Amino acid sequence: MNIKQYLNEKKRVIDTALENYFSRYSQAREEEIPSSLLKAIKHSLFSGGKRIRPILCISAFEAVGGKGDKVIPFACALEMIHTYSLIHDDLPAMDNDDFRRGVPTCHKLFGEAISILAGDGLLTEAFKLMASYDEEGSERLILELIYDIAHAAGISGMVGGQAVDIESEGREVKYPTVHYIHTHKTGALISVSIRVGARLGGADKETLKAFSQYGENIGLAFQIIDDILNVEGKVHLIGKNIGSDAAKGKATYPAILGVEESKKRARQLIESAVGYLSPFGNAVDPLREIAWFMFSREY
Repeated sequence: MNIKQYLNEKKRVIDTALENYFSRYSQAREEEIPSSLLKAIKHSLFSGGKRIRPILCISAFEAVGGKGDKVIPFACALEMIHTYSLIHDDLPAMDNDDFRRGVPTCHKLFGEAISILAGDGLLTEAFKLMASYDEEGSERLILELIYDIAHAAGISGMVGGQAVDIESEGREVKYPTVHYIHTHKTGALISVSIRVGARLGGADKETLKAFSQYGENIGLAFQIIDDILNVEGKVHLIGKNIGSDAAKGKATYPAILGVEESKKRARQLIESAVGYLSPFGNAVDPLREIAWFMFSREY
């Protein structure tokens, strides 16, 4: 299959759904929704993201036989949560980045206060979107999925990983700390994206277990590769400065293990992830291809 074409097609689906969701706010009066807040949200949400998390959600949904567009609200919510985390991650109090995806970060254009609120708004709208899901007989499943996403995004997942990441800057840390940061800061939301799609598509217990293991492996590999690109990537492809992790004393795989060993670990994780999909035939080809695309990406 042509994985780039597949990713572009799914990205268009997500972009259209997100645009439709926020278009209702574009019609609102400013006294209802401040225009600066909406502009900040849309700047960050539509600045060229790859939409990996929602695409994984859709791919898992379709791989287990899911039909229709009932996965789209959850896929969009996952991208909103991811984007909120990037807005906050770029703030001066955290990573203090001036560029994201080749364009100025939210706080550089709209100020820190509006950026914080834009992130807060995206996170809240994500849960509003999921909670508005309406399919008779699915109430229990929807509550469980919302709980799973909240767990992955909250203090036991992404937020917890971010906290340890910040606290580890400039300190000498051991491998278990770096592993914790990576699996929580990045891996948790990627893994839950796959679980949510699979559950919405009707996956049985064994399938869900295999897909979860796939997700855990590619989630960790994704962050390792991100760390490698921060060392030897190309600025014009990544859209932000190279070497910022080392300059800030970030706890990363390359810092602990070196670049070559980190590449080896990433490949092993991708191979392991793809191995968990071996019982499922051609239906999981997109998930296999996405895993290898992650490994070979340059941005």
